[in-house]
Amino acid sequence: MPARLPLTPVAEGATRYLGATLVDGTGAAPLPAAEVLVRDGVIAYAGPVRADADADARVVDLDGAHLLPGFVDAHVHLAMVPGAPEEQRAWFPEEAVLAVAEVLRATVHAGVTTARDLDGLTPGYRNAVAAGTAVGPRLHLAIAMLSPTGGHADPQLPNGSLPAWAVRPGMPEPGLVDTDEDVIRTVRALLRTGADAIKVATSGGVGSPTDDPGDVGVPERHVRLIAELLAERGGRPITAHAHTDAAVRAAVLGGAASIEHGYDLSDATIELMLERGTVLVPTLSTLLRELPASATPARRAQRAALRQRGLDSVRRAIAAGVPVAVGTDAGVHPHGRNLRELGLLVEAGLDPLAAIRAGTLGGAELLGLDASIGSVETGKLADLVVTDAHPLDAIDRLADDGAVRMVVQSGRVLVDLDGRVG
Repeated sequence: MPARLPLTPVAEGATRYLGATLVDGTGAAPLPAAEVLVRDGVIAYAGPVRADADADARVVDLDGAHLLPGFVDAHVHLAMVPGAPEEQRAWFPEEAVLAVAEVLRATVHAGVTTARDLDGLTPGYRNAVAAGTAVGPRLHLAIAMLSPTGGHADPQLPNGSLPAWAVRPGMPEPGLVDTDEDVIRTVRALLRTGADAIKVATSGGVGSPTDDPGDVGVPERHVRLIAELLAERGGRPITAHAHTDAAVRAAVLGGAASIEHGYDLSDATIELMLERGTVLVPTLSTLLRELPASATPARRAQRAALRQRGLDSVRRAIAAGVPVAVGTDAGVHPHGRNLRELGLLVEAGLDPLAAIRAGTLGGAELLGLDASIGSVETGKLADLVVTDAHPLDAIDRLADDGAVRMVVQSGRVLVDLDGRVG
């Protein structure tokens, strides 16, 4: 798979991060009193503190803190910015760009150094982060989601009008595909624009104006067609928005690398995912989000049933050993709370070390970037997160305000709340 993320170091010189307890993202036990040496943006050493090593390096004292890899959020929607939609309809293009820039900043301040945006961002944002003109996570983009007309990717209301967000400057065109010809043309256009992955909706969705989660979306034969097209162009992955068991099966059999949501999995489909190595991105932060006060009793009952069914589905998948990556669906709920997903995954059955791995190396593996990011190991880019929370005893605290004290991306310090670097 051709990686379009910026995977070259951006910082020069040497820095020794000393004294923290290292949780390296591989699932290995924590290492107290650790040292991580970063040289020219790359991890040159990770292990016990060494005496009198690398005298030329700047020293950063992390005694009492925990040091983790930069996190990977494999499902975000960074174009879903705060604010009233009707006000956004009147924005100038630069207002929309700056609103997204603020969301990018909030995401990296939460400890996410790489993110996969699965509908709504064009490659200009990826390029700006790569060039250093915007601060944010490295971006892996689907650009637009694919569904049939009237499906989850279709924003058009029954009267033919569009919601305000859909006409905001800079938003990609919806990916509506009903025929083989539509699929071929749309996928090739997305690849031409610079998509890193193709997202399909094999079921309907909660927020769609004219369909429901139980509705059929992109069929298996179209997922297979997309897989064939991608194989011709370097093998980029497919990921599938899929609520129902039938939708998950269609995606897995068609060749999807990962499933987003997966709230109605049968045991047979879980077994199929294990056979195919399909990754589950359960987005529990969205499943368990609070409804607005205006929600009707019927809506609340519907949500309660979905939560119960969804949690049971995810718990059974985790117990069976289905690989999991962290994805939050941020944008559907507030940005900057990405690491809340780790605690929810622990509640669903992962132990804390496994949850951290799902949010670091697991996400990097899903994006095909594990040779360069996802763990604190020699030879990888220096993506680091420093926290005063104890991630194994109180993993929920990682999402608290101020819990992430420092964020380093490719050796460059982006966040330093304690002034440790100076």
